[in-house]
Amino acid sequence: MTTMSPLVFSPTFSIGKDLTVRRLGYGAIHLTGPGYWGPPADPDEAVRLLRRAVDLGVNFIDTADSYGPDTNEQLIRQALHPYPDDLVIATKGGMLRSGPQDWSRGNPRPYIVPCGRPEYLRQQVEMSLRNLGLERIDLYELHSIDPAVPLADQLGALARLQEEGKIRHIGLSGQPGVVVDQLAEARGIVDIVAVENLYNLADRSSEDVLRYAEQHDIAFIPFFPLGLGALAKPDGILARVARRHQATPAQLAIAWLLHHSPNLVLIPGTSSVAHLEENMQATGISLGETEIKELTDIVDSSGILMWRPGAA
Repeated sequence: MTTMSPLVFSPTFSIGKDLTVRRLGYGAIHLTGPGYWGPPADPDEAVRLLRRAVDLGVNFIDTADSYGPDTNEQLIRQALHPYPDDLVIATKGGMLRSGPQDWSRGNPRPYIVPCGRPEYLRQQVEMSLRNLGLERIDLYELHSIDPAVPLADQLGALARLQEEGKIRHIGLSGQPGVVVDQLAEARGIVDIVAVENLYNLADRSSEDVLRYAEQHDIAFIPFFPLGLGALAKPDGILARVARRHQATPAQLAIAWLLHHSPNLVLIPGTSSVAHLEENMQATGISLGETEIKELTDIVDSSGILMWRPGAA
């Protein structure tokens, strides 16, 4: 899987300068029931997948209190506690759920219902600590900025929990994305070490946020790194180049991200051990500048449309 004049990417990133993680992590959201609600259909298989991820070298796992709700965090504890010393678990809070249909495409109800009241955020941090079996959460992200609550109050609540030793580092998430002005405002309130936005090869609308993250040594965690599967189709727009690398389109889309910026910390999700193992092989793909441009041009000229939160 080598090419001429390959670019070398760093396999790790230091979140907050003291949490060194491998840049190809795992997003646990799919280890839930339909609509990301309730436990997975096969909890034993989900446990096996999480343990296999760690066996393969994953030491960064992304979850949230709204995945389940709660059941995703509880499953991670069941599978991996007591945790390996180098395992970083990132979780999020500040988003309400009403049922398995609230995150469905085309649902007339609001896709995102943020709740950034300080008392609610404190409650959710305490619940996440209990669900995960932790005394301190390494990375806790405000899941969505609540426009009804001053940002200083939302992040101030997390800062107080950080002072109490219940949170190590604070991050910011947005759906579909935190904008640069919000990130800069947040950094004026508390140290922000990570931002989680929608980003992939076909949807690079948060490129300015990524460049800001690079300038300020912030981890950028892209969700939907495979465009909700659109970039992973065996007969999709990446198939021809993928065959050249004896790789799958999913592996190629992951490799593009790994090469694109050293601040990208990836969390592709799957409920299949086979797909997990396949995704992890993407670190073996080397791309040169010409190939990176070729992939970008192929996608940009394809007219492919990526679904975004809040869209019909």
